[in-house]
Amino acid sequence: MSQVAVARDAWLGGPIGRCAAVDTAGTRGLNSKSGARAVGRVNAEAPLETDEKLICRLNVNGEIRACAITPHTTLLEALRYSLGLTGSKQGCDKGDCGACTVVADGLPVLSCITLALAAQGREVLTVEGLAKDGRPHPIQDALDETGGAQCGFCTPGILMSAWALLQRNPRPSREEIARELSGNLCRCTGYTKIFEAVERAASRLAERA
Repeated sequence: MSQVAVARDAWLGGPIGRCAAVDTAGTRGLNSKSGARAVGRVNAEAPLETDEKLICRLNVNGEIRACAITPHTTLLEALRYSLGLTGSKQGCDKGDCGACTVVADGLPVLSCITLALAAQGREVLTVEGLAKDGRPHPIQDALDETGGAQCGFCTPGILMSAWALLQRNPRPSREEIARELSGNLCRCTGYTKIFEAVERAASRLAERA
């Protein structure tokens, strides 16, 4: 199972296929299987069918931003359509392709199946937040140099999964890279150039350390 899939289940307190709504003051702690933080629990008494708008405050790329959403609004929808952060791509809408991946509290999360309300109080990082002082992150440069981007639709999710991996493991093996990016689907590259880009970025980050 990829880290994205593990984080998805742990972050929401379990698989969300039949969830109703998330109690944002819910469980917090460590998931016994993955060690990832669980930040919400399903609240069956709060149905998602309502169109009542709520104010959601999200810490995105180091900035607190508020948006009016319904209880069933996903994190991806809030980012793209309420906050204008369109870097995270809307692909399968069911947690299969990984194009929507963002990082929350250091873990890659599938934002298309994560409720926006569950992200309140978490530090969310999107692809727009990778560059610093106008300079791309080494993983962004490396994907460009190796040709690992190509059509680019899957690239934001791959960047976020790779960034999270390098934060946890600065010198991953090729096998570890392949496993951690297994939740990010790409139809263009055959993955080899992507793996080479992560290795190149790891080497450059090690030189800076």
